[in-house]
Amino acid sequence: MIHKTVLLNESIDNLNLKPGAIFFDGTLGGAGHSLKVCSDFGGKVRIIATDRDNLAIRNAKEKLSNDGCNTDLILDDYRNIDKVLTNLNVEKIDGILLDLGLSSDQLDASGRGFTFKNNEPLLMTFSEDDQKVNAKIIVNNWSEETIADILYGYSDERYSRKIAKAIVENRKIKAIETTFDLVKVIENSVPAGYRRGKTHFATKTFQALRIAVNDEITALKEGMKKGWEFLKKEGRMAIISFHSVEDREVKQYFKEKSKIGEGRLINKKPIIPTDEEIKQNPRARSAKLRVIEKI
Repeated sequence: MIHKTVLLNESIDNLNLKPGAIFFDGTLGGAGHSLKVCSDFGGKVRIIATDRDNLAIRNAKEKLSNDGCNTDLILDDYRNIDKVLTNLNVEKIDGILLDLGLSSDQLDASGRGFTFKNNEPLLMTFSEDDQKVNAKIIVNNWSEETIADILYGYSDERYSRKIAKAIVENRKIKAIETTFDLVKVIENSVPAGYRRGKTHFATKTFQALRIAVNDEITALKEGMKKGWEFLKKEGRMAIISFHSVEDREVKQYFKEKSKIGEGRLINKKPIIPTDEEIKQNPRARSAKLRVIEKI
């Protein structure tokens, strides 16, 4: 599947970039947002972009090499924005974008177990290198209570306890090693009505495990906090989230900045995709964009 960037125009337009600006794309992914900045401004806006996935960096280098773009593409986590910018001798930036969704490349082509549609090793790691934790380690070694807490806390999975219990019972017989192994366990542990629901019954479990493996909520909190320090006055931060746990963190942080007089909310309610965009790209349906300006 070709990756379609979600809320592309809405996110870049709301950053209100001008020629001479420095733009930080913390989640390079399929490079859609950075490509738009480049096509809108050419080399007149400097793009500094990070991603934890080497494949994303390699692909983006090809995409951004022929358009007179002014780019620094760096293999790192956006939570390290302070180190990245300091290493480039950049003191302040004009715009920050975090798109917290996975690119279709990661979902469909990484071979690391992000999707329940393919039978792959159960890793779910953003990085190609070995991370300390992967999904296989969690489901085969962590306690039933911890697994249940992850499923409920990171995805509001209503059958978190049933699924966690089934995982622990099944792993005693045979290790859960692939995505299909895990899907089978979930399928056998949730009610028939849930299995027939509009959303695939494994969606929330996969989402929660991915967030836990990559420590995404802590990364988001750190990224927002450090990024804010580097934003110029009148600089803007735009964040696209895809589920309630992330959106809650963003909403809370932006609200706090607004309350203490450090920021101005550009949109009181989140910007959501149009019906047309959802029709063209069903993965966009849960996206929410929030934007704040530093004052």
